[in-house]
Amino acid sequence: MKFITARRDVLRTFALTMATSAIGVASTAARPAAMAVGSTLMPSGAVHLEALRERLAQVPRRRNFKTVPMILSHAEQWDHEALTDVLSYGAAQRQVWDNTDIEGPWLNLMRNALNSQIWSFNHPDFLAVSVTHGTAQLALYDQAMWDKYQLTKLAGENFKTNTLIFEHKAVATGPANYEDPAGLFSGDDNSIPALMRRGVVFMSCHNAIWEQAAALIKLDINPDRLSHAALAAELTDHLVDGAVLIPGAAGTLPELQQAGFHYAT
Repeated sequence: MKFITARRDVLRTFALTMATSAIGVASTAARPAAMAVGSTLMPSGAVHLEALRERLAQVPRRRNFKTVPMILSHAEQWDHEALTDVLSYGAAQRQVWDNTDIEGPWLNLMRNALNSQIWSFNHPDFLAVSVTHGTAQLALYDQAMWDKYQLTKLAGENFKTNTLIFEHKAVATGPANYEDPAGLFSGDDNSIPALMRRGVVFMSCHNAIWEQAAALIKLDINPDRLSHAALAAELTDHLVDGAVLIPGAAGTLPELQQAGFHYAT
């Protein structure tokens, strides 16, 4: 199966409309979602998956919060357009991963699922979704937040930096040989950007963000002396490009299962 690596300029540089939540929380700006990298690794024939990826790159993400509430009660407070697009995905093969442990094998398991579905079962439109919470949620913050809030103290000493948001050297080997044990589809490139290039959707749990903000305040790692609501907002504003903010992992999982996604953990 051949792969497409063409560059796609999916970003627009203009700002979209300002949105204000119905309950008076902070004003938020909606912007198109930047993809983790500019090129894709979609299998030929992945018509539905490619269309979803392009759509998700264009629908707005809200990343200019000033404060956020504990419980999100209005669709404008999360990435509801992107979530709706995922819930409406048309291909038959869909899997949702309940990922909670940053130190666990979660990226490797999703990579293995992709490889088996694409090459073993010939399902190029297979969609894998990571519903990310617990310490795994820490992997969806950019390095600026890791530095400012010393997120190693929450992630553990094995993560001095957020290594999962950087592609590994395997990316240089090219996609031609999918059997290459050190190539793009091997365990040598278990990273969030690499999986995003293959169509994996990473969802970010608001409840995990709220709880991690509380943990940082308790540890007195709050250099700007922000309120709980403001610190959670700053973390939200620094989610990695392409992530989909959801109101809560445990509450969104049933929505995905009801839509036909098979649960995995």
